[in-house]
Amino acid sequence: MEAKRVLVLAALVLFFIQCAAAQRSTLNSSVEWSALRRLRSSLGLRARDWPIKADPCRNWTGVECRDGQVTAISVSGLRRTRVGRMNPRFAVDTLANLTLLETFNASGFLLPGSIPEWFGFRLQGLQVLDLRSCAVNGAVPSSLGNLSRLTHLYLNHNNLTGNIASSLGQLTELSVLDLSRNFLTGSIPASFSMMSNLSMLDLSSNYISGTVPAGFGSVSSLRVLNLSYNSLTASIPGELGNLSQLVELDLSKNSFSGALPVELGGLRSLKGMRIGSNSLEGQLPEGFFSGLSQLEVVVLSQNKLDGRIPSGVWSLPGLRLIDISANNFTGELPSVGLNGNVTRAIFNFSDNMLYGSLNSSIRFFNLTDLSGNYFQGKVSDDSQRNATLDRNCLQVLPDQRSLADCRLFYSERGLQFDDFGASGPTDSPFPVSASKKNRRRVYILIGVFGGLALIVVMVVIVVLLLRKCNKSIPDQRSIADKGPAPDGDGQTVPKEPSELSGLGDVFSYEQLAHATSEFSESNLIKHGHSGDLYRGILENGTIVVIKRVDLRSFDRESYIRELEIFRKISNTRFVPLLGHCFEHENEKLLVYKYMPNGDLASSFYRATDLEDESMQSLDWITRLKIAIGAAEALSYLHHECNPPLVHRDVQVGSILLDDKFEVRVGSLSESRAQDGDSHGNVITRLLRKPQTSEQGTSGSSSANCAYDVFCFGKVLLELVTGKLGISKSDDATIREWLEHTLSYISVHDKELVTKIMDPSLIVDEDFLEEVWAMAIVARSCLNPRPSKRPLMRYVLKALENPLKVVREDSSSSARLQTASSRKSWNVAFFGSLRHSSSDSNTVPTQINSNGFKQSGRVGSHSSGGNDYSSSHKRLSSEIFPEPIAITDMERLDEH
Repeated sequence: MEAKRVLVLAALVLFFIQCAAAQRSTLNSSVEWSALRRLRSSLGLRARDWPIKADPCRNWTGVECRDGQVTAISVSGLRRTRVGRMNPRFAVDTLANLTLLETFNASGFLLPGSIPEWFGFRLQGLQVLDLRSCAVNGAVPSSLGNLSRLTHLYLNHNNLTGNIASSLGQLTELSVLDLSRNFLTGSIPASFSMMSNLSMLDLSSNYISGTVPAGFGSVSSLRVLNLSYNSLTASIPGELGNLSQLVELDLSKNSFSGALPVELGGLRSLKGMRIGSNSLEGQLPEGFFSGLSQLEVVVLSQNKLDGRIPSGVWSLPGLRLIDISANNFTGELPSVGLNGNVTRAIFNFSDNMLYGSLNSSIRFFNLTDLSGNYFQGKVSDDSQRNATLDRNCLQVLPDQRSLADCRLFYSERGLQFDDFGASGPTDSPFPVSASKKNRRRVYILIGVFGGLALIVVMVVIVVLLLRKCNKSIPDQRSIADKGPAPDGDGQTVPKEPSELSGLGDVFSYEQLAHATSEFSESNLIKHGHSGDLYRGILENGTIVVIKRVDLRSFDRESYIRELEIFRKISNTRFVPLLGHCFEHENEKLLVYKYMPNGDLASSFYRATDLEDESMQSLDWITRLKIAIGAAEALSYLHHECNPPLVHRDVQVGSILLDDKFEVRVGSLSESRAQDGDSHGNVITRLLRKPQTSEQGTSGSSSANCAYDVFCFGKVLLELVTGKLGISKSDDATIREWLEHTLSYISVHDKELVTKIMDPSLIVDEDFLEEVWAMAIVARSCLNPRPSKRPLMRYVLKALENPLKVVREDSSSSARLQTASSRKSWNVAFFGSLRHSSSDSNTVPTQINSNGFKQSGRVGSHSSGGNDYSSSHKRLSSEIFPEPIAITDMERLDEH
């Protein structure tokens, strides 16, 4: 009986506690009730997340209360209604009425507009302000310096401009300040040295200039300092060596000069240092590494550092990667005192002026890049497996420097050179006996190729004479296809094709005018570059798209070219042409099938759940599906049409989507046969009349499949990053954005891609690998050298098998590696990202986790030559099989 009484009392106590808790969690303030309702309306939030009749403290997603008042609001991840989606803006004025608000998190929630000044005056209790990836623009308001309780301020990945407000230095409680990936200018405020509790400062990827202000060394709590991708100048202040808690230091991609300060040796807790792509000069002090006992990553590449490599480099117990490539280091490698840790590290000493013989202990290292130096002597087979040794002065090995180059280097320094092990003077790095043995063969080859060259010259002369003689004789076949030239134009203009098969039904002008309400503005979809597009409804109720081509305003040649394309192609990946109307001489009408989901640009953020009118970007499965569909269309044009066809306008506006989000590529008016088509014989190509170089809508200067691949790479980046509009433009801003974004794509670091991934994209671990794979494919497509971009059929194959791209130990990869001397298609394809580039217009070199330079260059057999990497030559020319090996590769895939 007593036990029952205790149980009843406990139940009553628990009931009263729950009632009290419920009472405390109920919103008591009518002012805050009203403020939240207005915020719900101004942001366009769904009733499912913020139900209008429910208590916000208990039932609204992301709202937290204490003692009946709102303390935290998070709209990150919430979706808008259709109305809210149509007019997103920075409309949060009612927050001013939430006097106890401590946290406002809108990360990834679209809030275009500027941060109001009243934030710093009305939200005095704010501790966390998270506006990353919100499309916020304008300047950082100086009033934010009044938020004395603020501990975390995230404004990264927006469109902020202007100078950094010096008042932010007043935020003495601030722990995290992230202003990266904006368009901020000016200098780093000196007041930042007063933020005594700051642990992370990220100002990377802006346009900040000037110097690192004095006093930074006093911020002893700083653990992460990232100032990369700016325009900082002068020398690196030695006082940074006072940052005893520093874990990560990134000063890359600036314009620092001078030598590295010895004081940096005091950074005993430093885990990673990156000072690449600057203008640092001078030597590394001998004791530079002695004080950095916690160093794990050292990147000093692409500077002007010289002198000998400090011997302390081998003594770092936690070292994982050191990259000092592309400097002026000289001398012999310091003797290696092997320990258990250093042998697991990755070393990149390439492109310096190191010399002497190689210590046999290099065979114990994990990976070592010593290419582009002047090492001499012999190396063991074991060493060759772990090291990249091309472009040195080593014996026996292929792809070494010339004898003259090596002799000059050693003689200038008064050093003895072994002449590649030859017994006497020679001009070849190979044994004299081999040269004599092959001399006769060389003479024969010279004679053969000399004769062929003479024949080619004679053929060219004959062709030129024939052209000159027949200049005034019209081509009969051309006459059949061309009409009279318009006034003032010396060139003939094509007529409509006499054969209309394959161009769909014939419509009357009256039918199509009625379908579009006399081509009213209300039915206008857009003004295209080859005609105006209208939405129309035929008499049978079919919705169509009608292109109205006014030949007085648009190019007739483009219009005829599009008709010819439709006659040639037969692939479901292109927008079907349903019919035409050629009644009027100067006005032509083409009728296409209507695509319910429009183009990729308009459907990317379209609602996918019409019932609750949610605002959501395309999910990853749909994005990958779209990428594969577009790649199939381009692969068809490039590899299944004869001659190959080039689209020349690949962008999000040209990728149309049907009701199931299947790709239907449009905008074929700019398409044409590839320049310099290889399907014809030599005489045919010589006889071909020269064509005027015509710039495509996307900036193409010629019809080349490699240009389509480049544009498709930008589309893939749009799918990964969510930044639409990249593929439609090629201005300086876009090029700079590409350069910055590609630096986050590494074949060895999956986590890097999360820094550029669309914040609204929610993926699990497997899908993240697919996102990573697509980013890698995009980078290979964006190689600045057209001849080094992948063929579209290989791009398609990579997108269809994304996990094979990043999982090199897959069975198919292993099979190909065993069955062929070349690596599997995906290893070869993406191995090229380890290559360095000497091109002035290449993407800036990045260092992957294996310590090798990667510039996004992907080799292709279309170049007709070898492009040897300075950092990993063994994968060069394996990027895509040479023509002779393609059949073998595909035969292996079939098995």
